[in-house]
Amino acid sequence: MSLNDLDDEVAALLDDADQRYTSSRRRLISALQAGDGPLTITQIVATDASLPQSTVYRNLTILEEAGVVTRIVTSDDFARYELAEKLTGHHHHLICTACGDVVDFSLDAAVEATLDKALDGAAVSAGFTADSHRLDLLGTCRDCAKA
Repeated sequence: MSLNDLDDEVAALLDDADQRYTSSRRRLISALQAGDGPLTITQIVATDASLPQSTVYRNLTILEEAGVVTRIVTSDDFARYELAEKLTGHHHHLICTACGDVVDFSLDAAVEATLDKALDGAAVSAGFTADSHRLDLLGTCRDCAKA
């Protein structure tokens, strides 16, 4: 998605939440889009030094409530943030339980369809209506495995 299309989508989501798409929020969205996977607040600030940490905290909360960003909690002390799937497309995560690093990955369409069918079956069996799914694989990344 181009930055202009992304900006239009984000503006619409924020408008639905009675929020404005301010210049700070635009820079924050740009930093998240430029990131290589989910980012910590420290990584976001390092990407754009003009964003004060307090502004990032406050705006991430608003963007999360509006459905623009998703917070990913890992085993370390730092949550990571990424643009919501409705803006970027469906994907999953590899989460290192040693360092907390998060890497995005996607499954091929046939595997994703099989997974959807299995998860829908599990939901129906439990009397649950699923809207979507998230798959996080927990383990050890290559760098931590070497250490």
